[in-house]
Amino acid sequence: MAAKDDLGRAGENRAEEYLRTRGYRILDRNWRSPGGEIDIVAERGRHLVVVEVKTRRGEWFGHPFAAVTARKRDRLWRLGAAWVVAHPDAARGRRLRLDLIGITGPDPRSAVVEHLEDLR
Repeated sequence: MAAKDDLGRAGENRAEEYLRTRGYRILDRNWRSPGGEIDIVAERGRHLVVVEVKTRRGEWFGHPFAAVTARKRDRLWRLGAAWVVAHPDAARGRRLRLDLIGITGPDPRSAVVEHLEDLR
């Protein structure tokens, strides 16, 4: 596995741990469809949350949040809708929400975690 893939996987593991400690229940990880992949699908209260995780060793190439363009957000919303269609029982009665987690630092296990909720 490439180093960037290892970094991304470690970042997703850290994001999952972060979410669990804040009361989220993880429903899916790395869910794939023809349109792409969702890093994490979680639930909290009445929200079904699609979580995009961006992990960087530093900000030399910009903040992790800068990697999520309007085009990427649109694709994530479409993927979230596809997840709902594929999992109607899990999604029933819940409001779909898109969150972004940025992890910055040389070691994802101790890196800074930032969480943006409810991206539009």
